[in-house]
Amino acid sequence: MFSLLKTRSKARKPAPPEMRTLDVAGRLMPLTIKQHDRATRITLRIEPGGRALKMTVPKGLAAREVNAFLDRHQGWLLTKLAKFSTDTGLRDGGEILLRGVSHRIQHSGSLRGLTEVVSTGGIPVLRVSGMPEHVGRRIAAFLKKEARADLARLAAMHAVTIRAPIRSISMKDTRSRWGSCSSEGNLSFSWRIVMAPPSVIDYLAAHEVAHLKEMNHGPHFWALCGKLCPGMDEAKSWLKRHGSQLHAIDFD
Repeated sequence: MFSLLKTRSKARKPAPPEMRTLDVAGRLMPLTIKQHDRATRITLRIEPGGRALKMTVPKGLAAREVNAFLDRHQGWLLTKLAKFSTDTGLRDGGEILLRGVSHRIQHSGSLRGLTEVVSTGGIPVLRVSGMPEHVGRRIAAFLKKEARADLARLAAMHAVTIRAPIRSISMKDTRSRWGSCSSEGNLSFSWRIVMAPPSVIDYLAAHEVAHLKEMNHGPHFWALCGKLCPGMDEAKSWLKRHGSQLHAIDFD
């Protein structure tokens, strides 16, 4: 009996994901193919930001079936990926969003100096120093700093409202979620949210703080989240429409 159980346990071990690079009309896309015991059909999705593809297939599906599916969906992929520009625009004269407002990028020409927001002729400008090829990285560092300041302030305000302590706050660059909250009270946020309008930043802070009381997405959680952020529905809608564009920006 023990031998039989052990054999069955080994049989359930999932196959490791297959990693490929898929050529979509000259655009090379990382593709992860994962077999799933309970999958009854092939599913293909574009990861947030449009930088990679993920495919789930029934266990044991023949490679030729996978390849045929990918061939049939080349047109669909082309259409969906078209909205993700490969040009980041992170250079002198380009633009970047900060709290929902488009800022023109201006390279200072100096190798040293702070990244700062200034106004030139009434136009908001993000002035960046350093080597021209490092403009994207310096902008990312600036956004992380601004995001931490905003989210720490907003999270603290909402935590006082519901009388729940925050243990720590960290900034990450996750693409599967905008934030998280652990049972120990550790909050984590994607710093890219600072490119969104202030109301959306506030919603994200309220969402994760609400998890300090409700570690779920049930009715009580959404009621509490709505109490902390009355503009919750509009903010969720904005993220659904524009979140992928924020994830798509490559700062490296």
